[in-house]
Amino acid sequence: MALLEEHGPVARLLAGGHSLLPMMKLRLASPEYVIDIDPLADALGYIDARADEVRIGAMTRHNALLESPLLEQRLSIFTDAERVIADPVVRNRGTIGGALCQADPSEDLSAVCAAVDAQLVIRGLAGERVVDMHEFHRGPYETAVGPAEMLVEIRVPLRAGTGSAYLKVDRRVGDWAVVAAGASIEIVDGRVAGAGLALAAVGGDITVPTAAAALVGETPSDAVFAHAAELARSACEPITDQRGSADYKRHVVGVLTERVLRRATERALLMKEE
Repeated sequence: MALLEEHGPVARLLAGGHSLLPMMKLRLASPEYVIDIDPLADALGYIDARADEVRIGAMTRHNALLESPLLEQRLSIFTDAERVIADPVVRNRGTIGGALCQADPSEDLSAVCAAVDAQLVIRGLAGERVVDMHEFHRGPYETAVGPAEMLVEIRVPLRAGTGSAYLKVDRRVGDWAVVAAGASIEIVDGRVAGAGLALAAVGGDITVPTAAAALVGETPSDAVFAHAAELARSACEPITDQRGSADYKRHVVGVLTERVLRRATERALLMKEE
């Protein structure tokens, strides 16, 4: 913290290196000072269960997220996403904090954390503050973390009868998403009591609050999911690029939204039976 305070915005933190170093190679980032925080890996690399939430240290490696029995059982969306993130080399070094702070529009874990209503703990010399993903994610490559601050923890609520899922379409295994969608569904007395839906790589807001709101109070069904998918298609703002046309991406948003909502609901119902 003291080094960040001393050097200001010309300094950048280096965690796993798989976000910052590629940016530097492309001349998209050119910090004068790089502060290696790998020595903090033990202190900030953890996945802890509390009574009503899971706390994940910002230095937790992708591979630890992938192999966590706790996340696989209670927050399957993380396991889903980690299975399709990059390759073993990246997963062994890259961290959840580095991925979130990179805030790449096609990055997977930002959508995951948004879908499950995660809270993020940002620390500076003056203390800590907690923000949600809407406040944290301010746009492409921009977050709420100030020049003399760092992300230290991600807190994810645990709710009974809740299931989650993540799916993405990419050009090759482990590549950036062409389109991705994540969902969280809470079922109480056979109806949707809470929902979260997030998209990656298709512009617009990271979440789709209109689609999530349309699910609440409804009995899960293909028709309900199709309506939410149509709202997601309308809310996204994809562009045509080398990964596909805007129309193609918008179509995929609808398909993936229906699929993740169905899978998240199936998992939520299984959780109620256990």
